[in-house]
Amino acid sequence: MDFIKTTEQDSHYNHLEKMSIPELLQNINNEDKTVPLAVEKALPQIEVLVHQVVNQLKQGGRLFYIGAGTSGRLGILDASECPPTFGVSPDLVIGLIAGGDTAIRNAVEFAEDSTVQGWEDLKAYNISSKDVVVGIAASGTTPYVIGALQQCNTHHIVTGCITCNNNSPLSNTAKYPIEIIVGPEFVTGSSRMKAGTAQKLVLNMITTTTMIQLGHIKGNKMVDMQLSNNKLVDRGTKMLMKELHITEEEAQQLLDQFGNVRSAIKHYNDQNQANT
Repeated sequence: MDFIKTTEQDSHYNHLEKMSIPELLQNINNEDKTVPLAVEKALPQIEVLVHQVVNQLKQGGRLFYIGAGTSGRLGILDASECPPTFGVSPDLVIGLIAGGDTAIRNAVEFAEDSTVQGWEDLKAYNISSKDVVVGIAASGTTPYVIGALQQCNTHHIVTGCITCNNNSPLSNTAKYPIEIIVGPEFVTGSSRMKAGTAQKLVLNMITTTTMIQLGHIKGNKMVDMQLSNNKLVDRGTKMLMKELHITEEEAQQLLDQFGNVRSAIKHYNDQNQANT
């Protein structure tokens, strides 16, 4: 199959500057509606990669996301949300971006064009064959990401990718590629739009499914979440009230004592069992 960069193809729309605000919003929304359907077509690919991620993390490995620009920022966003949501170590899911932390907020010129820096950035974390590295690049051609995955393959590290083009160099490099074909963007080449949305959906799928498989969800509740603000403390209190059939005051006391919903449930159940 020939490589056709659909993310760079001309938009289906023209003369955007002549459209009214309602027309622009409606047309953008029309394009956005196609993204979940594109993700659905790639579910078999996503499943294969998630199996690998779960297996490696169960054996003590880590999940790395590596990307540039929007793709890199999305990886960092997903990684940074895992500790507060699932109560895991910040070292379990790690996001890397071409150009380093500066590039999270500001574009770093030509950072994505290095074929060697991605591997150097991974080595700084003592990357090993226990880990999984997922390259994120809408185009599937980013040298920073491809170079990193090539080195990972050489060192027997599990590699996956998320891209929005068929048969791209990145897909051909990753052992477990995910291709979400969203087609041309509303603004030609602006992959922060549909491609970025698709990548965000897939990243959510990967980490959420993995964390459920690792036991960080009970029922449908985030029992390992970090109680880092009043909203989450209130949520945790209500979880305990419903799960243990106790009063709000009792639930608050348990949270104050154990600082974690799972620990509070375990203590309460252990105590009740000991008293019977």
